[in-house]
Amino acid sequence: MVTVYFIATPIGNLNDMTGRAIQVLSDVDYILAEDTRVTAKLLKRFDIQTKQISWHQHSGEREWQRVKEMLADGKNLAVVTDAGTPGMSDPGGKLIERIVNELPEVAIVPLPGASALTTAISAAGIPLDEFLFLGFLPHKKGRQKKLKVIEASHYPVIIFESVYRFKKTLTELAAMHKRVVVCRELTKKFESIYRGSAEEVLKRIPDNEIKGEFVIIIEK
Repeated sequence: MVTVYFIATPIGNLNDMTGRAIQVLSDVDYILAEDTRVTAKLLKRFDIQTKQISWHQHSGEREWQRVKEMLADGKNLAVVTDAGTPGMSDPGGKLIERIVNELPEVAIVPLPGASALTTAISAAGIPLDEFLFLGFLPHKKGRQKKLKVIEASHYPVIIFESVYRFKKTLTELAAMHKRVVVCRELTKKFESIYRGSAEEVLKRIPDNEIKGEFVIIIEK
């Protein structure tokens, strides 16, 4: 059966790569990568020779037709994001939707592994048997609506945030008097976890340490 594997890759520490992921990436015919330059470093680290094809949020009909032709030709594919689990705030979910709708005979197989979401949850230290995940907040359009959802939520809310909007988001959460758990550079050399009010955490992180991507857990 023709198969597309959706493979989780390390979010920072390459030693988190699973043996199964290495084997499948070596065995498939092609790898669909969010950024081939980023994935090339991972493939080199584990001596994986499989050819890459670019697949990202701006991929359109032409790219899909190429993928469709490969699958119709019996090629097995693997899908990876730059870091973490495909489908989590990236275009992996849209690709699955197209495969399910147009090529239902193709098997979709997920390979579990690193995820910034579950890694942050495991270190949060607050009840998270129920939570609301909102991914990255919109930059402009729809942002205020999402912030209102956060403010009114009866559950903890988890979001991702980039270096460029971290201070803005923490400032907005401070205005709501929210308590947060902020995870920075998870699994990397300078991994840090901050707990307290959004206002306190914002003061504790110097501007020169606002680097990489953040997971922010907002207490209810």
